[in-house]
Amino acid sequence: QLQLVESGGALVQPGGSLRLSCVASGDSLDTYAIGWFRQAPGKEREGVSCINDRGSITKYVDSVKGRFTISRDNTRNAIYLQMNALKPEDTAVYYCAGDYRPYSTCSMNEGRFDSWGQGTQVIVSS
Repeated sequence: QLQLVESGGALVQPGGSLRLSCVASGDSLDTYAIGWFRQAPGKEREGVSCINDRGSITKYVDSVKGRFTISRDNTRNAIYLQMNALKPEDTAVYYCAGDYRPYSTCSMNEGRFDSWGQGTQVIVSS
């Protein structure tokens, strides 16, 4: 069973940057597509970005395109989300999730993901 642990959340000023990390254990990450999701207070959880098992396909929700970058290092069993030019509306708990999907694409459809981390809080405020 894939287990995921996020880290890197913090309080940051608007325009600042953060890098979130998601470290996997319990299984090899290289057969999983990984998604980053976020949930702001009072809102439903939304997909932010995903990356396929090989790292050759990435997708982003429109609101973060050009600001966020997802990457992975399968040798370290880790996924990263580099977040630049942060805005107050990026404030949320960020989750990474795993979708067993070898040699395929990725999706931000929550229903595909059955392994979830506990989340890390990002607050963007002056």
